[in-house]
Amino acid sequence: MALCALVPSIVFLSFVVFLALHLIPGDPAVAYLSASQLPITEEAIERVTIELGLDQTVWEQYASWFFSALTMDFGTSYMTGEPVIEEFLFYFPATVELSVWAFLIVILSVIGLGSASAYYRKTWVDYSSRLFSIVGASLPSFWLGFLLLYVFSMTLGIFPSGNRGTVAHYVLPVLTLAIPYIAIYSRLFRTSLLEVEKLPWMSHAKARGLSEKTIWLKFQMRHGVLALLPVLGVVMGYLLAGTFIVENIFSWPGVGRYMMNAIVQRDYPVIQFYILVIACLFLFINLIVDLLQAWLDPRQRHQKGGVKHV
Repeated sequence: MALCALVPSIVFLSFVVFLALHLIPGDPAVAYLSASQLPITEEAIERVTIELGLDQTVWEQYASWFFSALTMDFGTSYMTGEPVIEEFLFYFPATVELSVWAFLIVILSVIGLGSASAYYRKTWVDYSSRLFSIVGASLPSFWLGFLLLYVFSMTLGIFPSGNRGTVAHYVLPVLTLAIPYIAIYSRLFRTSLLEVEKLPWMSHAKARGLSEKTIWLKFQMRHGVLALLPVLGVVMGYLLAGTFIVENIFSWPGVGRYMMNAIVQRDYPVIQFYILVIACLFLFINLIVDLLQAWLDPRQRHQKGGVKHV
């Protein structure tokens, strides 16, 4: 069912994105001339309007764009005149690297910090974890990024201030991306671990004489990971989509920085393609998470209307 709904969802999203950009105040022809650094005259505006097909109805423009997109032609950038998909693929690997490293740090830190906080609850470990969660979740990303940059780069000189090169270049931007999610979801993981103790079958496990370590690993940790799995898919999507601020703070040559320049220059083909790609990534990631959760949790495979034959 999820697979069948995927294609209509992508088509619907593509139309919503296309329509939303056409509702933005301003003339795309003027934006094209401005981004291309061409003189803005009435004759030039009229010429560009015809060249870009802006004199057609919205439905005709969307149909033209959609059928071109089926052949992987998503238009050309107003700024450079290069195909949008080629420029996107040039910048995308840097963003993926940053997001994947941040995602791995989030997973390991959430499981480690959440487990320690639950196992040593109501001790200094738990209270310290709670303090970290409050502070980490309340700091805006741009403020956290500038703080890390000022302390560890400008003041202490431990890490480089920007660009992409050695492993040291990854540390500050990865931490800036990861810390807010670690702060939020480590408490969620802790709560999930502690909720298992209230379930009836935990008493049966203890009555069977299972060791505390076995109960912790086989029951509590499994329950906690299953509860955390759906939100991890969302986190990965947000990490890929939320690199705007981090990439601009640390001069990271990724899609987020490229997209920011496109927004400033009102490069509509680039903006449209970026939003569509991110929306599709969210759909694919959620689909993978649903399938993985059904595989790990047998109960979901037998639910009515659920995922079967996984």
